[in-house]
Amino acid sequence: MKRHAAWYAGMAAIAMLVACPQLAAAATPDGATLSALWGVPFVGILLSIAVFPLVAPTFWHHHFGKIAGAWGLAFLLPFAFAFGVDVAFGTFVHALLDEYIPFIVLLTALYTVAGGICLRGNLHGTPRLNTGILALGTVLASVMGTTGAAMLLIRPLLRANDNRKHVVHVVVFFIFLVANAGGSLSPLGDPPLFLGFLNGVSFFWTTTHLALPMLFVCVVLLVLFYTLDAYYFHRREEVRQPFLDPTPDTHALELDGKINLVLLAAVVALVLMSGIWKPGIEFNVFGTHVALQNEVRDAALVVITLVSLAATPRSAREGNAFNWAPMEEVAKLFGGIFVTIAPVIIILRAGEAGAFAGIVHLVTDATGKPDDVMYFWATGLLSSFLDNAPTYLVFFNLAGGDAQTLMTQGASTLAAVSAGAVFMGANSYIGNAPNFMVKSIAESRGVRMPSFFGFIGWALVVLMPVFLVSTWLFF
Repeated sequence: MKRHAAWYAGMAAIAMLVACPQLAAAATPDGATLSALWGVPFVGILLSIAVFPLVAPTFWHHHFGKIAGAWGLAFLLPFAFAFGVDVAFGTFVHALLDEYIPFIVLLTALYTVAGGICLRGNLHGTPRLNTGILALGTVLASVMGTTGAAMLLIRPLLRANDNRKHVVHVVVFFIFLVANAGGSLSPLGDPPLFLGFLNGVSFFWTTTHLALPMLFVCVVLLVLFYTLDAYYFHRREEVRQPFLDPTPDTHALELDGKINLVLLAAVVALVLMSGIWKPGIEFNVFGTHVALQNEVRDAALVVITLVSLAATPRSAREGNAFNWAPMEEVAKLFGGIFVTIAPVIIILRAGEAGAFAGIVHLVTDATGKPDDVMYFWATGLLSSFLDNAPTYLVFFNLAGGDAQTLMTQGASTLAAVSAGAVFMGANSYIGNAPNFMVKSIAESRGVRMPSFFGFIGWALVVLMPVFLVSTWLFF
């Protein structure tokens, strides 16, 4: 019961909102008048995510939901005292309905559907096959999300290489490509891009504007991987005898849970529908305007999630070792993130008149125009350690926060922010949610993954030169 106390508290808060319509949102405070101290809870929850798993992993594992809830209250209670309960609750409802619920519903649908597709059969991890799996995952990441593609392919990849001595580099490059850079081409690919979609960025905008940077980064990484893997395989590998293969071939390569391929197509269609179908009908829910197409999309995604759970053969989920722990962590932590980021966004939208004017000056040139190089690197470096979804949201709003303007006059800046958030989420284990999930699965299969700082060392050696060249070519 204690473990789910945060959930019960959240449900009680929502019930209070529903029962008290008089708590409709009042006017949003002027960002120019807000102190930078209102950003402390946001920084606090991000630092908690970065530090606690390293210094107190057991405590974090049992109490991360309570910590996220505490930071949320650390913002909401003082905010209510300073501006009134109606403003505080209106801010909470806006974060819940406009961003958190659509975000978590899509992520849950993709996680559930992808977790019901099990690729069976034992492959043999040659450099050509490993590169092919990484390339396939890179393509799939923009269709079924980095989480979905990573969960679908990491276990078959590990089985294919379980009779090889050198495997760490395979998993590291898998994180670079499948869990991060591959998700650059659609809002389905990576959480930052879906947040942009929720804020008005067209579905195919990233497809057209990030195609060349993504292609360059991924092709270079695939070539580097093949070269390194071939070196280990042909010169240093001590391949075990076939009869010692821990998972010898027992059946042909096959897919279990094929019904989820149809459901995955339905998820893509629903997200597309919500970006194309604009009936112009909105509902005012405590001051937050909720569009009909978004409500239809989210309700249908919930139905797809339930159908997947009911229709997927148990053998498919057991083959994937499917469980809800990763989604539970994401749901609780992002609940706190989306609440505490609210005042930060309000201040950023005030531009040079706000308390974060120094950040504005950092990413603008002498003439006051956005500096795309700085947007790319500032977004990217912060995404490496503070999770790329909220970081994207911060710099999206710092660049003006108006999707129509950013997609046209500010297209190069929006591309820089998007690429920085997606590409550089690979710089550390905490940059993007699938990174830790892949690491955990690899370690459970006996792979001795690099430490937190060891992984950063891989990123510095492999990724940084690629990003520097990308900067020169595209930003």
